[in-house]
Amino acid sequence: MQGKFTKDKNIYRKSFLIVFGILLAIALIGSLITARNLPKGLSQIAKKHNLKIGTAVSSWQLDDPQFASVLIRNFNLITPENEMKFELLSPAPGEYDFSGADKIIAFAKKHGISVRGHTLVWTNQLPKWLVNGNFSRDELIIILHNHIDTVVSHYRGQVSYWDVVNESLAPDGSISQDNFWMQHIGPEYIELAFRWAHEADPNALLFYNEANAEGKGLKADGLFMLANMLITQGIPLHGIGFEMHTGLGWSPKPDELAINIQRLADLGLEIHITEMDVRIIEPASLEDLYEQAKIYAEIVQTCLDATNCTAYSTWGLTDTLSWIPHIYPGTGSPLLFYGDYTPKPAYYAIQKVLEIK
Repeated sequence: MQGKFTKDKNIYRKSFLIVFGILLAIALIGSLITARNLPKGLSQIAKKHNLKIGTAVSSWQLDDPQFASVLIRNFNLITPENEMKFELLSPAPGEYDFSGADKIIAFAKKHGISVRGHTLVWTNQLPKWLVNGNFSRDELIIILHNHIDTVVSHYRGQVSYWDVVNESLAPDGSISQDNFWMQHIGPEYIELAFRWAHEADPNALLFYNEANAEGKGLKADGLFMLANMLITQGIPLHGIGFEMHTGLGWSPKPDELAINIQRLADLGLEIHITEMDVRIIEPASLEDLYEQAKIYAEIVQTCLDATNCTAYSTWGLTDTLSWIPHIYPGTGSPLLFYGDYTPKPAYYAIQKVLEIK
C-alpha cells in the first residue's frame, strides 16, 4: 500500500478544494429536491468504489414507509443503533429477546443490505442484573462467553461485520480502568471476546470500534498499539472502526486521519467509518451547514483515498432521529437529512465526492 501522498494526489486534493465551494452552492439548490426525486442514491454511486454506505437504525423506524424508502435508496449497510446491545437483548440471566434485532435483520435480508452487529462488549448499556449482581471473575467470564456465543451464533451468516469490543480506551490510550469488564475480568477480556466471536462465526469480519481516536494523539497511538498487540498474538482482528462523532471546529484533520488509516493498513486491517455525525450549535445557519458539508466531504474523500477504508456510516438517518440533542443540549442538526427526509448540503457534498472520485 504505497503512494498515499504522491504528487498526483496532492494536486488532486488541491483541485478538489477549489471546486468544493461551487459544489456546495449547487448543493443548496439541490436540497430543495426530495430524496425520492434524486437520480441515484448514495450507495448506488459508491458501488464503483466498492464502498459500503451505511447508517444506524432502530426496528420501529422501519415501519415508516418514507424512512424505509430513503434507507433502501441510499444505504447498503445498516447498524442496529441499540437493539443488539447487551441490555436490550438480555432482560434476565440466560434469557434473550431477539425480536427487535431480528426485525432489522429480516429487513436487511429482504432488501440486500449488509448488517454491522453492534456491539458485543461495551461497558455501557449493560443489564441491571449483570452490573448489580455479585458475580465472581470466573462467573463473569462464563457470562460474557455465553453472551457472545449466543448472539453471534444466533446471527451466524447474517451479520457481515461485528463490533466485538467497543470503546475500551482511556483518553491517554491505555485500557480504561473505568470499565465494567476491565474491573471484573482484566485486560484479557478484549482478546477473549475476539476469540469467542470468531469461534461462533468464523466467516464474520471482526472489528474493534473506538471514539476520538481517528486523527493524531495519545488515544490514536494507544489504539494502534492495541491493534498491533492483538495481531501479534494471533487474535482474529480484521478491522478498526472509527466512530467519527465530530462537530464544527473539532473534526479530525484529513491528513492526520490519512496517516492513521495508513499505519493500520500496514497491519493488514480494514477501516470503517462507523458512526459519523457532525453536530452544530443550534440554530444552525446556512454557513454552518456548508461547513458541516465540507467536513463530511473531506472524510469521505480521505476514506476513498485509502485502499483499506471500505465502509462509511452515519449514526442515524435524519436530524430528528439523532441522539445528539438528547445528550448534548443546544446542539443538533448532525446528519445528512432534515426531519422531513429532505437531503441537506452534506448529502450532496458526499454525492459529489463519490461522483468525481
